Amino acid sequence: MRDGTRRAAERVRRHAGPDPVLRRRPCWGGVGVAVLCYCLSLTPSLLPRAWWLQGLAAGVSAAVGYAVGAVLETLARLLLSWAGVRVRPRTRRILWAALGVLGAAAVVTVTAWSVRWEGQVRRAVALPPHIVWWQWALVPLVAALVGTLLLLVARVVRLSTRVVAHAFGALVPRPVAYATGVVLAAFVIVGIVQGFLLRAALDAIESGASLADQGTTKGVHQPGLPTLSGTPDSAAHWDTLGAKGRDFVGTATPRADIAAFTGRPAKDPVRVYVGLRSADTLGERAALAVRELERTGGFSRTVLAVMGTTGTGWINDQGSKPLEYMWDGDTAEVAMQYSYLPSWVSALTEDEAAATGRALFDAVYTKWRMLPAGSRPRLVVYGESLGSFSMESALNGSPARLVAETGGALFVGPTYDNPLWKTVTARRQPGSPEWRPVVAGGAHVRFAQVPADYGIPDAPWGEPRAVYLQNGSDPVVWWSPGLAFRKPDWLDRPRARDVSTVMRWYPLLTFWQVACDLAGADNVPDGFGHRYGTLPTSAWAEITGPPGWTGADTARLAGVLEPLPEPGLLD
Repeated sequence: MRDGTRRAAERVRRHAGPDPVLRRRPCWGGVGVAVLCYCLSLTPSLLPRAWWLQGLAAGVSAAVGYAVGAVLETLARLLLSWAGVRVRPRTRRILWAALGVLGAAAVVTVTAWSVRWEGQVRRAVALPPHIVWWQWALVPLVAALVGTLLLLVARVVRLSTRVVAHAFGALVPRPVAYATGVVLAAFVIVGIVQGFLLRAALDAIESGASLADQGTTKGVHQPGLPTLSGTPDSAAHWDTLGAKGRDFVGTATPRADIAAFTGRPAKDPVRVYVGLRSADTLGERAALAVRELERTGGFSRTVLAVMGTTGTGWINDQGSKPLEYMWDGDTAEVAMQYSYLPSWVSALTEDEAAATGRALFDAVYTKWRMLPAGSRPRLVVYGESLGSFSMESALNGSPARLVAETGGALFVGPTYDNPLWKTVTARRQPGSPEWRPVVAGGAHVRFAQVPADYGIPDAPWGEPRAVYLQNGSDPVVWWSPGLAFRKPDWLDRPRARDVSTVMRWYPLLTFWQVACDLAGADNVPDGFGHRYGTLPTSAWAEITGPPGWTGADTARLAGVLEPLPEPGLLD
């Protein structure tokens, strides 16, 4: 009688539709793997994190872990059922009790121990190891909140799938109905995310960035010198340069400052900038840049630098000003805007950066080659972060073109997708670490984190010279999709001086940890993360070799060029 009642109740439950989302009990496999992923997410990464960011990272990690654990538990149940093994209710209660005790102990223990790990990471990047303990105690609470919200979203999606499957169940076989539910739910979710949430977010970011691009930094004024774009006589009008373009031409180094530093007569440096609004098409903007170089006398200078910009069109003064001082202002620098969106958004559309870099370099190089060989300026290229990607793309990622078509190059904080960086790093000599590779005996390309690295290897350094500045703790350099499934070589030993010795690689998890590090890449002292300070000064000295320039001059100039606030990844 009791068995018949149970079977009847089961039939009623099956035909009553899907279970309410909130009534489903958590599975022990999901909880167990969630706790494991939470604990692993607190292990050291490249950079220290704020407590709220660590809580967010841990919550997402735990939610993913729960999903993986739920799948594993389902497979285990199927195998046990196939083998005829039945888990008794008492055994389940024992498992839950053990999981509760061990899980709680693991969360408390690892959270407390992670304070020590965080201190080690902070020391590696020259930050005080002290952490506010009560803030770090909030990490598991934030993680629980984030993980619960993500779990509820997943449950709602699952419920929607079952609703659709139940609706189709009377018309088609159950497997087909369930498959239909999954497909429709996925279609709706992707449509909402891409067509509404993502589009709305991008529209809001684009609107804000467009307004910011039309502003002008306080203290920056329209120049009047004929050596600059944006002047009344310039075809690249002041109001079309964008905010970062106006900064670039409006803060050119005055020749009086250069002369005061060198003790020699100086020229007004040439700075050419073409904004997105300066001309309608990419080809027209590149042609305008060349005309501006001709108007300003840029092709008659000793050094001509083609510069890649970041997403908003920014060029770091630490990359542009040293050349002007070293060469007595006898320089010309040209750049072209390809976006006004922050770099982390522009990175989603790298084609624009690559196309702009190629268009600008090709236009300048074509005109440069037409000049008499004895009167051409030294042609060098420069780019930082996404700007380095733009300039490398201009050379089609070819080391041969770098040597044949330029007189030197400086790339600062390259991205994982930089084509030339990937090529030369892959060709490094056996035994040289990925974070400071030795390529072709250091004949042309060298990597540095500190000035002493220019001497590695101890071998002749020919011309032209190219320098990569990359910190061992820079997540912009080391984050990549491949990090999810393969241990990176930069975690092999020996490691860079600023990478914690206790950092370990975990599938998927390290990928997520380093992605979170991107948010704090600029919140560290110079020489760590994505901050390179005045290191470009010494790099330009090595690359261009100004006549009579000494190491003392480099140190003195670095003292003059105090690092200015950098916009960071959000710009």
